[in-house]
Amino acid sequence: MKIALLGYGKMGKEIEAIALQRGHQIVLKVDEHNASTFTQEELQSADVAIEFSTPHTVIENIKKCIAAKVPVVIGTTGWYEEFEMIQELCLQKEGSLFHATNFSLGVNLFFKVNSFLAELMNKYASYDVEMEEIHHIHKLDKPSGTAISLANQVLEKIERKKNWSITAQNPDTLYIKDVREGEVPGTHIIKYKSAVDDIEIMHKAHNRKGFALGAVLAAEFIIGKKGIFTMNDLI
Repeated sequence: MKIALLGYGKMGKEIEAIALQRGHQIVLKVDEHNASTFTQEELQSADVAIEFSTPHTVIENIKKCIAAKVPVVIGTTGWYEEFEMIQELCLQKEGSLFHATNFSLGVNLFFKVNSFLAELMNKYASYDVEMEEIHHIHKLDKPSGTAISLANQVLEKIERKKNWSITAQNPDTLYIKDVREGEVPGTHIIKYKSAVDDIEIMHKAHNRKGFALGAVLAAEFIIGKKGIFTMNDLI
């Protein structure tokens, strides 16, 4: 499989290592030096693109992939306000798109646990719920895409919470504490607190390898397919 890496930072390099281990070839690497100059012809030399750039460049990269008819796996977060537009464009042009706020198998299992626990806790108003996410200082979006996915799961199940916020703390708002420190790959914590006890679940990534492997597996999965896919389809 020939892969275009749209974003060649720390995650891009991890993805490259995993891809090479699995017998794939990297035919294009896009970083800050060629982000605005790589051509459609260069992109079309790849069987699939893996997009881990920035919230500022991801939309244009997705559009380029759809125009070039190259399937794209998107790991960048901070762009989902434009999702409906991208979805419509992808379906209209018969493109192939795989998106996830987190490609780690562990995180996607954690999503299942989070949803199930929130459904149980909906009955018990004596417990308040809040979240915390911790990431490295280079992460541009706040809160993380994974935190937003977790928060939306809670909001779907906990009727007393109407929205989430990184600033407001009131009874009908799910508060997300966002922390940026050191080189933390990613930690997500959901806490249910009452006057008598606390219940807490946590996912803590030790490195980026789990995210990279998931992205490569998604690239392998999407080859030959049309439409829009997520980790639920892969799992």
